[in-house]
Amino acid sequence: MSLGLFLAVLGAALAVSVAGIGSAKGVGIASEAAAGVVVDDPSKFGKLLVLQLLPGTQGLYGLIIAVMIMINTGILGGSAPASAAQGMAYLGAGIPIAIGGLFSGMAQGRVCASGVNIIAKKPEESSKAIVSASLVEIYALLSFIVSFLIVIAIPAM
Repeated sequence: MSLGLFLAVLGAALAVSVAGIGSAKGVGIASEAAAGVVVDDPSKFGKLLVLQLLPGTQGLYGLIIAVMIMINTGILGGSAPASAAQGMAYLGAGIPIAIGGLFSGMAQGRVCASGVNIIAKKPEESSKAIVSASLVEIYALLSFIVSFLIVIAIPAM
């Protein structure tokens, strides 16, 4: 395995695993809060499910970046082996979504847990809880967009 390919694979691995850790933590935080509410009132499960799922998007963004890196380097089809400079660039491309996904996933989980408390007391206010949780998503999207733009620019290097 060349140095460039190794660095690209490392970038893909960081993108999917670190963002996935953020999602797992966030979904876990929100789900723990939701479980307590569902035990008392199972009819609220549908409204709570949205809040449980929202922190999971960061892991998906990391997966998309990882797949794009693997396609561009020929690991998943294609035939463009990565030079050392491109490998470094792919490693760099994985970092924004890795870090952004980690921290926004955990923060979104906490906001979603607070939203669970809103729904527990006032189910008719669920849209406010979802909007609040969606505000954190903006930062995951910004990280994803930066990683995406870097990945699509690398083959032209």
